Amino acid sequence: MVLSLFGLKRRHLFVRALHLGKQFTTPNAEEILFKAICVNLRERKWRFLDQLSSSLTNSVLPRVFHEFRSSPHVVLELYQRVSASKSVLDSLETCCIVIQTMVNCKNYDDALFLMKELMIRRGYSPLEILEVLLDTFASRFPCDAVFDTLVRACTELGSSEGAYSVIEKLRTEGLFVSIHAWNNFLNHIVKVDDDVCCRFWFFYKEMVSYGYFENVYTFNLIIYALCKECKLLAAICVFYKMLKSGIVPNVVTFNMLVDGACRISEMDVALKLVRNVRIMSGGYVVPNIVTYNCLINGYCKLGDVEIGERFLDEMIETGLEPNVRTYATLVDGYSRKGMLDEAFRVCDAMVEKGLMPNSVVYNTVIHRLYVEGDVDGASSLLSDMIEKYISPDKFTHSIHEKGLCRNGHINEALSYHKCIVEKNLTEDAFSHNILIDYLCKSRNILAAQQLVCSMFVRGLIPDIVTYGTMIDGYCKEGNINRAVEVYDDIIKVKKNPNLVVYNSILDGLCKEVSVDVAEVLVEELKGTSLYDVITHNTLLNGYCISGKIDKALDLFLKMRKERISVNEVTYNILINFMCKLGLIQHAKELVSVMITQGIFPDCITYTTLVTSMNKESSAEEVVELHDYMVLRGVNPDGETYRTIVYPRIEQIGFGLD
Repeated sequence: MVLSLFGLKRRHLFVRALHLGKQFTTPNAEEILFKAICVNLRERKWRFLDQLSSSLTNSVLPRVFHEFRSSPHVVLELYQRVSASKSVLDSLETCCIVIQTMVNCKNYDDALFLMKELMIRRGYSPLEILEVLLDTFASRFPCDAVFDTLVRACTELGSSEGAYSVIEKLRTEGLFVSIHAWNNFLNHIVKVDDDVCCRFWFFYKEMVSYGYFENVYTFNLIIYALCKECKLLAAICVFYKMLKSGIVPNVVTFNMLVDGACRISEMDVALKLVRNVRIMSGGYVVPNIVTYNCLINGYCKLGDVEIGERFLDEMIETGLEPNVRTYATLVDGYSRKGMLDEAFRVCDAMVEKGLMPNSVVYNTVIHRLYVEGDVDGASSLLSDMIEKYISPDKFTHSIHEKGLCRNGHINEALSYHKCIVEKNLTEDAFSHNILIDYLCKSRNILAAQQLVCSMFVRGLIPDIVTYGTMIDGYCKEGNINRAVEVYDDIIKVKKNPNLVVYNSILDGLCKEVSVDVAEVLVEELKGTSLYDVITHNTLLNGYCISGKIDKALDLFLKMRKERISVNEVTYNILINFMCKLGLIQHAKELVSVMITQGIFPDCITYTTLVTSMNKESSAEEVVELHDYMVLRGVNPDGETYRTIVYPRIEQIGFGLD
């Protein structure tokens, strides 16, 4: 009885054990590894974890990071140890946990780097990253600094759309970035916008409508945008609005105002701002190197380099050390004036101060030497630049190629270009376009075409300038059909033809006496508002070449009626046409009309009229016309004067004798 009872009890225990065994399954290897890592992480046993690093899988790592997302120091230490051997980027969730931890520890640069890596190397969109960031927050209250960092990552990668999509998505979720993120976004927008900052003002108004208040950095951006649009008075009004709001301006505020004044050549205003910085800022701000650099640049742009150099001396007297940019500005100013000796003197002073001229300084002087025809001097300076281990940039290469071409050394330019291409020193169409342009201008269109083909071989994509140059070359050669084929290529590669391209085709059509087709093209362009005075002048010249005087005069009157800019080229086309028809008196009357409209004749007007009158008029009439033009400010063409006017003056003189 007792034995049977004992056997029954054993049976119940066995059944119970079997039942429990079904509930607790044997853990797999990954689960054991996960728990082992967690236990050792809690005890900070990093040596043991280093031994397990080879066993860490892409499925275990995200779980570990997620487990410790509330322990920033553990997360960062683990990230630093495993990132060298494992690709943490494989898991977006892991990266987002690490990013949040970095931001919470104020390690913004590393967080920014990791975000950019996710977008560049893994191809994640900003919104995809944002979604996972929101899902992995350790607390119910997300840190806006994480969102600010994401916006900054987008702007640093040049993605305006990405940055704005993050701001908008957060707003729809009831979350907001800080004013710092808006400032970062607006700063990016104002820098990439053209001279008219339309997008900047749109987004700025949107920001204000959401209840944000401007800080000093926001006001600085507003001042910068207004100065960029040459609205100095409005910028100064914003400055006073800052003061009324109780926001103290910083040195950047004043530097932008000084630069804005220099931009529109208001040097007196710029100087007053510099002299009154302390008073206007309540004693908080003093001029710095950037302030003086803006002032020096302003004077140099106006050709007053000597005055600019006085401010260099003033800088040194006040204890400020000039930098490379200060000297580079003065070198550029003297070079533009053709004062190379002074430019070299400034370079020497720069070196004496312990500053090494950079590529900008060398580029400036090399360019001027080529302009003056000193090819040997320019080449020698380029060699000196390389010997001093100052790497020539794409502008150096372009200046060298353009300088050789300008001085008739196109073969040397082609050889140099071949050399830099073989060394992979050119990454875009920039330097190619210079050579293509000179080859087209020298009527060597075949060589230009071969150069374009070599671009494709090298994996370089021609840009709109390349295509436009080829079109212009074919049109000037009279090969309008080939020009149209290149135009078709532009459309195929989905590039937008610009006005220069259309004007080149129009010029080709007019010179090929296809003025009717040109007329249709102009009407099409007017429908898209893609036309300018060159468009109309080209068509006007086409009418004159075709002998369609009525249409030429109708177009001229229409241009004046519709207030399309009529310039000296417009009048020169008609004056030349009148002269060819023998209507010299009408041509002279057009000159009078031209002057009454505030448009002054140039040397082309002078040459056209003097040459025509020389054939049909007396010596007295030719000299009288010469005097008339000179009294109205025309600089006579030297060759025309020597070959036509001067002999007539001598003829009159001999007659009087």
